[in-house]
Amino acid sequence: MKWLFFSYSLPAEPSKARVFVWRQLKKIGAVNLQTVWVIPYSSENVHEIKRLIEDIERYKGEGLLIEGKALNKAQEESINKAFIESRNEEYRELVHKCEEFFAEIKSEIERKNFIFAEVEENEEELEKLKQWLKKVEKRDVVKVPLHKVAVEKIKSCEKVFEAFAKRVYEHTQSKKKK
Repeated sequence: MKWLFFSYSLPAEPSKARVFVWRQLKKIGAVNLQTVWVIPYSSENVHEIKRLIEDIERYKGEGLLIEGKALNKAQEESINKAFIESRNEEYRELVHKCEEFFAEIKSEIERKNFIFAEVEENEEELEKLKQWLKKVEKRDVVKVPLHKVAVEKIKSCEKVFEAFAKRVYEHTQSKKKK
């Protein structure tokens, strides 16, 4: 597989520059191995890193971007392992947030909080979860097994939400008939 290898240096201050660069690298799915960031090769990632280098230079830093591949199987496996661990971490957190979503819906039902505002609020949370899944999937170049678990959890969230929305609708309709 072809990779991008990226290294940079920044002045110690302002620290916000380091945080900004770290966030941008994580957003595109880069993993840090020893002293270099590794990103799957794509023209989109090349473009993103070149833009990031411009930002780094504005902060009086320097960036180095190299295209290449691992020279032996052990190095390739090390890179793949880092990507698997990074994506698994993200999918685990997403699955955890889905469990929190289930708990929130359960709580609303237990409290008999059958109002449209709760439907709307939970629909927004569901959309956030779905968007988050899309972001992680985009970074998941090795297609880790937890991907399937996360997709199934999102589908379960959708079913639970739809059942809750239906229940709220039926509750509001029965109140009108009284």
